[in-house]
Amino acid sequence: MGTVNGRPDPDDEALSSNRPFHRTSLQEFAMADLAFVVAVLAGFALVALVAKGVTKL
Repeated sequence: MGTVNGRPDPDDEALSSNRPFHRTSLQEFAMADLAFVVAVLAGFALVALVAKGVTKL
């Protein structure tokens, strides 16, 4: 407890109630979901384009 080499004890720091609690916002999750859906759709479109090209051979 106290300080070590002029720095606060990490255990004391973890128990401090005045430290901001980082929360990931709902908007960040929504943007990640949207990016995933767009990437999956682009992947399917690419596979369909390749399949269409293969059938023409």
